[in-house]
Amino acid sequence: MYKIAVLVPCYNEELTVRKVVSDFKQELPNAEIYVYDNNSKDKTVEFAKTAGAIVRKETMQGKGNVVRTMFKEIDADVYVLVDGDDTYPAEEVGKLIKPVIDGEADMVIGDRLSNGTYFAENKRGFHGFGNNLVRNLINWLFKSNIRDIMTGYRALSYLFVKTFPVLSKGFEIETEMTIHAIDKNMMVDHVVIEYRDRVEGSESKLDTYSDGFKVLKSIFRLYKNYRPMEFLGGLSVCLFVIAALMFFPILLKFFSTGLVPNFPTLIVSGFVALTAIISWFSGMILTSIVEKDRQQFEYHLNLMEVIR
Repeated sequence: MYKIAVLVPCYNEELTVRKVVSDFKQELPNAEIYVYDNNSKDKTVEFAKTAGAIVRKETMQGKGNVVRTMFKEIDADVYVLVDGDDTYPAEEVGKLIKPVIDGEADMVIGDRLSNGTYFAENKRGFHGFGNNLVRNLINWLFKSNIRDIMTGYRALSYLFVKTFPVLSKGFEIETEMTIHAIDKNMMVDHVVIEYRDRVEGSESKLDTYSDGFKVLKSIFRLYKNYRPMEFLGGLSVCLFVIAALMFFPILLKFFSTGLVPNFPTLIVSGFVALTAIISWFSGMILTSIVEKDRQQFEYHLNLMEVIR
């Protein structure tokens, strides 16, 4: 019998948390359902307890902080991470956990985008644009084919949860989980799900613009950390081009007149070229460090499998 834990991060979800807990208890009667309250000011805790959930508290505000504590405190064979807003169908959970139980996936993504239900149901139009932007950007930068980056419905393996270093504090957590899985060559699967909009009176905690900016910032931070040669190598090439554009007119003038005009420009082009060289070799050094980190990760992963 596999031990399954359903993890529900919540902040002011009194309108929906009772139904979410009840629905998952019905679909997974042997699972433990944890509701982690993130300083709710309504009756989220009371209603979650009434529905039969194990309720714990995370005082550090932000979904990333909640997920960090969940992953640290809870041991299970299969984890289901789902938002407490009742936008994700519990009846689909069997499809999500099956690839993890069968050893075919470390992370199964509940894909809201492929069947169009997210775009039809979600009333905040810019959210759809933001989801597409994040998905296309990550797939382009990391050469992947993830269909839904920002979904709050996932099934995760023990190895994924216990080897994932959570650094994000807020809604960037989904982006960080996805990029971690891509970078560490973990098995990722997708299950297309039906998405439904929030019930009347329930409000999204995600700020379209400020949280969207944090997600984009997180993508480029992780790209720099996980792909340093691509990041710094690209920067180096750009700097070399700038240096060349500044230097060649001076060089041509020197060949034709024997004089060196615009001497300050020549100095600046030299510094830009030097910066390009430094960026290139920094990328090479950091790439070696990243490769060493991947080797250590694989070693610890194998060690965990042996111990488990």
